[in-house]
Amino acid sequence: MTLLTPGANTSVPTQVLSATVSYSPVPGADLDVSAFLLDESGKVRGDNDMCFFGQQSVNMGAVKLLESSSGRAVFSLDLGALDSAIEKVALTATIYQNIAQFSAFPQLDVAVSSGIQAPIPTQGMAETALILGEFYRRQGAWKFRCIAQGFAGGLASLAEHFGVDIAAPEPSPAFVPPQPVAPALTSKVNLSKITLDKQRPSISLAKKDGDFGEITINLNWNRAPQNSSGGGFFAALRGKSGGIDLDVGCLYEMKNGRKGAVQALGNAFGDFTGEPFIQLLEDDRTGAKSDGEWLRINGKEWHAMRRVLIYAFIYEGAPNWQATDGVITLSIPGEPAIEVRLSEEGGTKGMCAIALLENVGDSVKVNRKVEFYKSHSDMDTAFDWGMRWASGSK
Repeated sequence: MTLLTPGANTSVPTQVLSATVSYSPVPGADLDVSAFLLDESGKVRGDNDMCFFGQQSVNMGAVKLLESSSGRAVFSLDLGALDSAIEKVALTATIYQNIAQFSAFPQLDVAVSSGIQAPIPTQGMAETALILGEFYRRQGAWKFRCIAQGFAGGLASLAEHFGVDIAAPEPSPAFVPPQPVAPALTSKVNLSKITLDKQRPSISLAKKDGDFGEITINLNWNRAPQNSSGGGFFAALRGKSGGIDLDVGCLYEMKNGRKGAVQALGNAFGDFTGEPFIQLLEDDRTGAKSDGEWLRINGKEWHAMRRVLIYAFIYEGAPNWQATDGVITLSIPGEPAIEVRLSEEGGTKGMCAIALLENVGDSVKVNRKVEFYKSHSDMDTAFDWGMRWASGSK
């Protein structure tokens, strides 16, 4: 066993290793452990250079977060499979919302499967974010260094150090539909958003008290230019009405066995304070409203729900999902926003089952689906919901 003190280093084999960060949990202080993949300038290059609870496999699986629980986080690192541009992999720990200092954690250490132990001396530490240690290239070989240094400014300071861009947190959990921001080209990572895709199809979110607050689900899509000439691609997309009508809705199943749908079709707008504790707030028939359509779920009652299937359907216009560039954004107070894009696979059927929310031990497990169906009935059958459907209007 090789014991490293802060600043000391030792060689590691170029093979698949595991790195375990263990600590003594502190009541009320959540510790988040992450791995940053850094280039020769010591900065991340983009979204795939950070491995954390919302992105558990990066660089084609060369770095994976295998376990993240209270008191323990385990990473798998295939150093030989890393991109040649990656010079370092830094292991970090941050205290959520700077609610405590690392001096409050009596035990914190890093163990590498090649026989390395690196205890972090936390006594008297005022930092709220730490670089625990780093794997780094040296003359074609790999080494590990214990660092045990950090920042009193918490996650924001750590992020700036690695070239990461973090959006400011919302000042209030009250429901205020955000205005969309035009995307900008950037090499920075936005830790305020988690994108679920084919490589990362699910994520679980847990609250210690089981209260998730107000969960909001926004549907937004491309505002196609209006063209009255009657020809061309956009004319086909708009159909007879002159504008595509993309609607958001959901199927729900309560633990007491009650099932139903919340959607504008049939005026089934739901109820936020009573069952099903889900409400549709907007019905945007053209996509012209800047904030799209909104569902909200009463997270205080999540314990009473079994599952919720979020879907969208094209009420009017040609079913061309790639053209809509639709996106669903799910937001839970205190958690990064979760985004699912509808246009990744395309599809020419009118229904899109986007995401399935499951109650697993009172946590919210979000599963990306993006599967296309001809009708509500076909989607119902695919997910074994067991409801009877009839034609409706709004």
